Amino acid sequence: MQGKGHRKAPKQEMKVATMYEGWEDDGSSCSRLAGKTIIAGMEKSEEFHAKREARIRSIYNADEIEIRVLNGDGGSWIKDPYEPDTVFQLDRFHIQQSIKKKIASPEAQKEIGRLFEEGRYDEMFEYISIYADSVESDDEKDNNSRKARELYEYLNNNKEGLVPWQKQRNDYPEAPEGMVYKNMGVQENQNCTTITLRMKGGRRRWSNPGANNMAKLLTSRENKELVDTIDRYTDGMMLAEPVQEILYSLSAAKAPKKDGKGSPYLDLLNHHMPMLDALQTNARRLFRKAFCG
Repeated sequence: MQGKGHRKAPKQEMKVATMYEGWEDDGSSCSRLAGKTIIAGMEKSEEFHAKREARIRSIYNADEIEIRVLNGDGGSWIKDPYEPDTVFQLDRFHIQQSIKKKIASPEAQKEIGRLFEEGRYDEMFEYISIYADSVESDDEKDNNSRKARELYEYLNNNKEGLVPWQKQRNDYPEAPEGMVYKNMGVQENQNCTTITLRMKGGRRRWSNPGANNMAKLLTSRENKELVDTIDRYTDGMMLAEPVQEILYSLSAAKAPKKDGKGSPYLDLLNHHMPMLDALQTNARRLFRKAFCG
């Protein structure tokens, strides 16, 4: 985090949640999420859950939601508090990642993974326990046994989420027409493409308010709400001059052969900026220099 005393402050985690209804059935890969909405922020758990619930209720009639399925890494802020009837699945990527990080032996990794995939959870726990005992050492620097017990504890604390969500109930409704239900596990990819690539590159540091504001900007863009958000806060005033120069240089001969749907951003960029005609304060001069040349 950035700010006074940031070296002494503990690391803070940005919370990110991706809500979606399923996958669009395009007849092939079915790789596009249906009804995807992302929220992110630096709030405390209770505040983030309240924000998530408010967002859900702004989109859906929450009382008519039949089943919620939650896929997460087992963090306490993810599971608690939550709807009591929510189906929880421990994220498969994090399970495999934990096995590789906590178990030194490749053979043991493979066996634990096999028992997990086959749903033989009691045998898996027994195997991890026996392995932890077998690698125990008097050497204080040897932490193989400790790491194995950490894996045991992690999986045991999330035992209810080991079973795939599809097998936890037998009363799931059929997917609506044009949609399919698949395995879960999209959050890591959403974190990377929406948040991580922009906010963690170049060893960037963020203040708490700055991280929150950037999260709002990035999720608004990903949710395709950025234009409406800019319109709401700027009354449609956008930077026009540089873009107009580019647009005017395009002749009919250079225009695309196929007409597309157009871009809402270009419509906004054609607006005049009254602020540029106003008294030029230092902030306005910097603004003009940065964006208008």
